[in-house]
Amino acid sequence: MELDEIFKRYIPHYAEAALQGKLLTFEVQPSEIVAVGESLYLHHQTPLKIITAFDERTESGRFRIMYVFGLPGEHLFLAPYIRVDRDFPSLTPSFHEASIYERKIRSFFGLEPKGHPNPRPLILHENWPEGIFPLRKDFDWRTRPETAHGEFQFRELNGEGIYEIPVGPVHAGIIEPGHFRLSVAGEEILLLEPRLGYSHKGSEKLFEVLPLAEKIRLAERISGDSSFSHALAFCQALESMSETTVSDRDEHLRIAFCELERLANHLGDIGAIMTDTGFNFGGSQCARMRESVMQVNERLTGNRFLRGVVKVGGIMEEVNAGISQEIPDEIVAFLDSLKMDFDEVMAIAEGSSTLINRLKNAGILTQVIARDHGALGIAGKGSGLASDARVDYPYGAYQKMKVEVCTEQEGDALARFNVRTREVRGSIELISQSLGEVKQAERESEQNSIEFKKNSFAIGIVEGWRGDIVYLVATDARGEISRVDVRDPSFLNWTALGYAGQDNMVPDFPLINKSFNLSYSGNDL
Repeated sequence: MELDEIFKRYIPHYAEAALQGKLLTFEVQPSEIVAVGESLYLHHQTPLKIITAFDERTESGRFRIMYVFGLPGEHLFLAPYIRVDRDFPSLTPSFHEASIYERKIRSFFGLEPKGHPNPRPLILHENWPEGIFPLRKDFDWRTRPETAHGEFQFRELNGEGIYEIPVGPVHAGIIEPGHFRLSVAGEEILLLEPRLGYSHKGSEKLFEVLPLAEKIRLAERISGDSSFSHALAFCQALESMSETTVSDRDEHLRIAFCELERLANHLGDIGAIMTDTGFNFGGSQCARMRESVMQVNERLTGNRFLRGVVKVGGIMEEVNAGISQEIPDEIVAFLDSLKMDFDEVMAIAEGSSTLINRLKNAGILTQVIARDHGALGIAGKGSGLASDARVDYPYGAYQKMKVEVCTEQEGDALARFNVRTREVRGSIELISQSLGEVKQAERESEQNSIEFKKNSFAIGIVEGWRGDIVYLVATDARGEISRVDVRDPSFLNWTALGYAGQDNMVPDFPLINKSFNLSYSGNDL
């Protein structure tokens, strides 16, 4: 679609739009934002990617709230914004997906979403004092506020024979902290509410003060099992606002590493789900296969979790230099063997009626609920939502490749299990293709220093193994990074998990939770 047609179709006639990389920004009045949001989300059905705020009181005396909607297939994102002093109209009564973003803005900036039906605090706990908002510019990141003594009100379900089961926040094993409140009648779950924020680490504030190299390291640690995808999304945004190009070889290496990360995590989850059903054979075999992929990661990059690999402008030189002409063929041969291994294990697993019956109809997330909450990745695909950033907003070398969006319709644990198994096979194929291109491509020399545009905004989006990861970055009048907002897919998917738990038995909850396998750290920025 031509840019003029996009202006005519999506942007109000009174608005002046500016194209900044992939972001088409335009200001509207606060009184108009509900109508604009409804037009984009409900009428044009453009998917909401992020809503975030910027403290611009030093420059303009006000806050900016930006709403980013995707245009699948157009390589563009529409970003209407408003400027406010304190209050802003809530979009939640119009579409529920806006709810959690608005609650976060209220908690971290102190801006009130007028008309929001559930403006409870988000991430910041009741020990955080009222009236202190950590993402405002006048809050010093080194400040340690005095401990408050508030109380969080869980949703309550009253009735004869109904009681509550608290699960967490401390769990057995190495699971991160998170609290789950189950309201049950006998063994049946009537209400499930997750409570997160226990691992909040102030990441967005740290992005304001760290030097660039440390910012990339911080991105790698937003969610440890998605280190490469998070760092890549951040670097994509920085490349956009500095007009930095990436070589063909590095673009294909980036795909290989993205898919290796997806492959390792899917293998681990498939095995863990089978173990939770008592199918220990499948669990142990997938754990073995995952370990073999992690060893490949270490061989290629020196790091099992692919940290210290990506940079603004491509791949780190020492990693690039270590991938000789012979290595791609060796990795492709390994992947061929892995696929045969995986297919043999899955043939046995799919023949196990005990495994299939345990997963079938467990934790159903209906397509309506999934869409209302903006469910992404495995959670959304398992409920029939065909959303994948590799296809909708193809980046890097994905533009040259055919990516299958693997969806299932049933929305249960089995559907999410099947999405993973199909994506394993797809990742193996994509890695083999990308490594074949790497072998043919020439290495290019290091680029000069990078300068970011002043007073600019940029977006980076990557399809992580849980779903799409979004980074929205802003620079100030000096061209320095002044704001980084991160949206991990778990931020949205956690809100849908509670609905998947309803009408199931209490013993099914761990399996349902595992079938989503969401990131606590990725939520608790």
